[in-house]
Amino acid sequence: MTILHIDSSILGDHSVSRKLSAGIVARLRAVRPGERIVHRDLGAAPVPHLSGATLAAARSPAAEHAPEVAADLALGGEVLQEFLEADTVVIGVAFYNFSVSSQLKAWIDRILVAGQTFRYADGRPVGLVGGKRVILAVARGGVYGAGAPAAAFEHGESYLRAALGFIGITEPEVVVAEGLAVGAEQRAAAMDAAELRIAALAA
Repeated sequence: MTILHIDSSILGDHSVSRKLSAGIVARLRAVRPGERIVHRDLGAAPVPHLSGATLAAARSPAAEHAPEVAADLALGGEVLQEFLEADTVVIGVAFYNFSVSSQLKAWIDRILVAGQTFRYADGRPVGLVGGKRVILAVARGGVYGAGAPAAAFEHGESYLRAALGFIGITEPEVVVAEGLAVGAEQRAAAMDAAELRIAALAA
């Protein structure tokens, strides 16, 4: 069994989403010690954003491509294969300017691939990887949860639910720490609640 651990924050050791995702992976390893862990750090080693050249080359895999395009195709294939081989995916979700980081969006673009993670049948999309367990570790400086005045500005968790749902993962588990920039008391309460949620995760 394999756990794919994705981090997307650019804040390094100061990142709350990294702390949460590491806590989730530690919890899973404690209850399933034989798990293989694959860690991809999108903050330290970003996956390039898709280019027109790469998309065109993907449609002609047998053709000869420029070295930089061939390298990008190979990296995209590696990222996709990591995802396909994982039984559980833990994603550290940094929340910047109302949405996910551009680094995480670039990764999502490499795993939403027609014929691999979704297909169309009778004009409708069909997800192909619905058997995976996905856990989102979300850190937000403000308060954007249901009922909050700023809830309409939340385009991170909602975006990931839509993207994952498109490929068949309709019930991701979500651990959220929010209001982290509001004040010390709110931050401490948010972290305590998130850690309790992590401790309660099923095996």
